[in-house]
Amino acid sequence: MARKEFMPPWFEGKIPESSFRSILKWADPEGYKHPNKGLYREMKRVFGLDDTWFDKPRDLGLETVPEGIPSRLEARYLEALTAVVGPENAFTDVYHRLQLAYGKTIIDTLRLRKGIIENIPDIVLRPRDRKDLRTIVDYCQAEGIPVYVYGGGSSVTRGVEAVSGGVSLDMRVHLTRVLGFDEKNQTITVEAGMAGPELERVLRGAPELLKAGRAYTCGHLPQSFEGSVVGGWVVTRGAGQNSTYYGKIEDMVIAQDYVCPRFDLATGDFPAAADGPDLDQVLMGAEGAFGILYSVTLRVRKYLPRNTRRYSYIFKTWEDGKEAAREILQGEFGYPSVFRLSDPEESGLALKLYGVEGTVLDTLMTARGFKEGERCLMLGTADGEAGFSRHVARMIRKTCLRHGAMSTTGFVQRSWEHGRFRDPYLREDLQDFGIMIDTLECSVNWTNLEAVHEGVRAYCHSRPRTICMTHMSHFYPQGCNLYFIFLAQISEIDEYLAYQSGILDAIQASGATMSHHHGIGKMTAPWLEGDIGHEALEVIRALKRHFDPKNIMNPGGTLALDLPDEKRRLIRK
Repeated sequence: MARKEFMPPWFEGKIPESSFRSILKWADPEGYKHPNKGLYREMKRVFGLDDTWFDKPRDLGLETVPEGIPSRLEARYLEALTAVVGPENAFTDVYHRLQLAYGKTIIDTLRLRKGIIENIPDIVLRPRDRKDLRTIVDYCQAEGIPVYVYGGGSSVTRGVEAVSGGVSLDMRVHLTRVLGFDEKNQTITVEAGMAGPELERVLRGAPELLKAGRAYTCGHLPQSFEGSVVGGWVVTRGAGQNSTYYGKIEDMVIAQDYVCPRFDLATGDFPAAADGPDLDQVLMGAEGAFGILYSVTLRVRKYLPRNTRRYSYIFKTWEDGKEAAREILQGEFGYPSVFRLSDPEESGLALKLYGVEGTVLDTLMTARGFKEGERCLMLGTADGEAGFSRHVARMIRKTCLRHGAMSTTGFVQRSWEHGRFRDPYLREDLQDFGIMIDTLECSVNWTNLEAVHEGVRAYCHSRPRTICMTHMSHFYPQGCNLYFIFLAQISEIDEYLAYQSGILDAIQASGATMSHHHGIGKMTAPWLEGDIGHEALEVIRALKRHFDPKNIMNPGGTLALDLPDEKRRLIRK
């Protein structure tokens, strides 16, 4: 009898309440996705490890978050703030304060595993309505108390970290209501704390829940879908995985309602206007630095899942795939919905993850000259009206075949869809064994795409025994998002920060933007001035002074607005 292949004891135990792990856990407390055999073998090969390294997990973070860190706000402030929302919606214990201080940045999860508690708010409040928000902001403005906003907690840019203490507002508990639905205009207005899955549940169930004539979708489906909220999407200018067809969140926003330190500001719900600079665009991406987003009106689209056309293709080279992708986006026949092209390193690992390795399909690819280490995988969908989606899929096929591609059917796309929102759970398993998996992304045009791809990957691989997967996604006729996923045997915070800093340097030095959809937060802020230029940053600072003259809104480095000069990294001036 053949010996059963060893697999690590991936953690699936019950997570203790009030533990560090309950905070670092991604989205669903009972959700898991373990590395399959293909990924496990690849990690052992690249990192030079054997099964003994994976005998026992380490730094699980199962310890209870200790109390004993007192709030720094005077009792009179705590009492006044608690009175606004009621004692059942106010918390000064360390667990709740820590829970709202960290997002899902790797430094956050590393700190939690090591029991490091820092930069936590002094009190957590759960506002119940817009009136609560107005009262809290007015009080904090008068007393000079910092205010931070927490949505779904999926930030990967240190966006929610309460560097200056003060108040953190938990939007996801009460501010989750539908405020309006206009089927004639195809818009929905919701409070900023509504979770992504809840928004889609309401829209897809519109006939029953909203008395609508049909089902709808927002079309915004980011990888963080299970653990993010509408407000977080808007204030970071996020993008969903179907953005090539549906657009980024700024393409979906019709109107917004903000509670700012000095005033309220609501924009009109018109499809377009020429009333001077667009305030909606000014407000989006501000990451809580100008005020608190209370509600947003979004465009919605018809939900037509029966019309979805799935496809995948394998190319012999990265160059062939890139040219096909550019031609598809510039083809004037309509845009695909999901659209991704993986480079050779990612394609090799993807075929393992999607269950293609060792199948008849894998054998056929090899027999036809699609060599491992050179071949590139494209996958995606076409959505919309039946004739439109059929035409787009047909034109994609025609373009791909013209560039020597081979169809790998809709099977690969379906495999990717099956895990599209579950991949982040892999981070927990890998970190249990001292292996980091992280991502950084940037926006490129077709002209500088390859310089960015080569430059950033060269830096990533300058660290021995490192995996650096890259794919193109979120496409436009002028370029795309370039997304880097790197795995390394790193478990120490300083080592991680030095490596991450080097990658961000490489992104800026290569001529890309510092972010396409993750936002800037406090993590990427040192690079922002080098990205957009000094005068552009001064314009944002001028807006900040108008909206928030006392700098109470998300202080501590957000968007580089109050970043000390010595922390700036001007790689590209």
